[in-house]
Amino acid sequence: MAVDRQERRQDRRDALGAGLAAPRTPRSRSAGRRAGAAIIAGQVAVVLAILGAVQYLVDSGTVQTVYLASPLQIAEAFPDLVVEQNLFGNLLITLFEATAGVLLGLVAGVGTGIWMGLSAPVERFLNPFIGGLMAIPKVTIIPLLAIWMGIGIGHKVFIVFLFCYFLFVYNTIAGIKQVQESHLKVARSFGATRGQIVRKVVLPSASASIAAALRVEAGTGLVAALFAEITASRAGLGSMLNEATTLYDTPSLFGLVISITVFSVLIIAAVDLLEKKVLLRWKYS
Repeated sequence: MAVDRQERRQDRRDALGAGLAAPRTPRSRSAGRRAGAAIIAGQVAVVLAILGAVQYLVDSGTVQTVYLASPLQIAEAFPDLVVEQNLFGNLLITLFEATAGVLLGLVAGVGTGIWMGLSAPVERFLNPFIGGLMAIPKVTIIPLLAIWMGIGIGHKVFIVFLFCYFLFVYNTIAGIKQVQESHLKVARSFGATRGQIVRKVVLPSASASIAAALRVEAGTGLVAALFAEITASRAGLGSMLNEATTLYDTPSLFGLVISITVFSVLIIAAVDLLEKKVLLRWKYS
């Protein structure tokens, strides 16, 4: 009896495994496409409903235009943002600041994380300093950094670096601690040097954690650059935001916010593509 029950359980597990491994039928693929189309249609409907509600609130006078701009007002202000205020030229400045700061944070953070992750004494020594620096509220020291460094591009790049560096450090350490000891033993048994172990074993194992940090910092870097530009800048999207706020130009302000949101989504999508095609190509192949 016990043997029969075990055989029946094994048959059910085999059947379940076969079902999971079975290829998708045309009917299931069609159902998946319909479900995806329904989700997109629902999302579009929600956006249209929000836009319609905002347009009604502004047109009816329920909300004054100084507080909220209607979609039509934003659409009318957008050509002026592009032509007169040079939206895309200022975007390139902000993107350069954000990209340079994130790359510096990536290189320095991953390097520090590898150093700390591979040496327990170094980690114990540096951890209080890294944690203390990370706890400093970055927004509050932006004006002070402007006094020290001026209001040029270097000031913004350094602020972005401060926003990004610490996550790269701790994500790299976390990734290194996930390296399996058996992999290290195999590498050492084949005579691998310390540098080869880092390049061939440690970094690939930590690449998922580093890629996750890069995905987060892709958006954070842009926000940090905007913070710095709003505080002290003569160019960039943050400077445009500051000017629109000062003049109570609500349509232009909302147009800038929407543009920055779209740019951020595109940047994160580019990072995801980089992750799939380069950083974690082995995982998606």
